[in-house]
Amino acid sequence: MTRLVLIASLVLLAPMQCAKKPDPDLRHEDTPGDALWDLSEDFRAKGNARAADDTLRFMLEKYPSSRFASAAREKLGQAPAPAPATSARDGG
Repeated sequence: MTRLVLIASLVLLAPMQCAKKPDPDLRHEDTPGDALWDLSEDFRAKGNARAADDTLRFMLEKYPSSRFASAAREKLGQAPAPAPATSARDGG
């Protein structure tokens, strides 16, 4: 009988334990681009500029629209990415 009460209690409490959505402010990395930027900065802080630059190049290749893309290009001495072409429909 006590097992039945224990199981019933656990079943009733389970939805309350899992009902919350994860807090986006508590995430460590928002995107792969963010993680790669942080990894690059870590390499640079440890004196490994080559690994830092390779990581930035990889980030630009795989995630060119990352929020750190322009900063990565600047660190690598690359020209900014060209703006997307506008069509007549876009007013440009």
